Amino acid sequence: MKRIMVMSVSPGAGKSTLARQLGDILGIEAYHLDRYFWKPGWVQATEEEFEEKQREMVSEESWIIDGNYSGTYKIRTSRADTIIYIELPLLTCLLRVFKRWWRHRGQIREDIGCTERMEFDFLKFIVTTYYRRKKRMRERFRAIQQEDVTKEIILLRSRRDVQAFLEDQKG
Repeated sequence: MKRIMVMSVSPGAGKSTLARQLGDILGIEAYHLDRYFWKPGWVQATEEEFEEKQREMVSEESWIIDGNYSGTYKIRTSRADTIIYIELPLLTCLLRVFKRWWRHRGQIREDIGCTERMEFDFLKFIVTTYYRRKKRMRERFRAIQQEDVTKEIILLRSRRDVQAFLEDQKG
């Protein structure tokens, strides 16, 4: 496990937290894609900037990259040896999004570099796309395993799974 993608079914599942904790355990740099997609003031990077930054990241010998961003998915999967997928329940993800907003409201989030905010459209996106994304991610993983059986895909479906996985890595 040297080139690791951390993905999830939804915002609030814990991608950034897991990537940071795993990076500390393994001594591998963790990159948060939101940090490169969003510029200060919630301005989106250009497609070229975002893709180029990811090409730089994956050219390194080891890395952990958290984020979904399906438009640039192949840049990461082409070099990843491990994909960790967090699939927590919808309610858990929503509660975590609210908790994160409350804790960081008005502050700049370290993993993004923008001031925390809460918008109805963001919550609507989470709720209305959760099950469709869950199905799509599983289809992607089946395709990956058919293309390259050497890639390890780790499914974490609960907080307990996440904690057990981290404990295993320590040990």
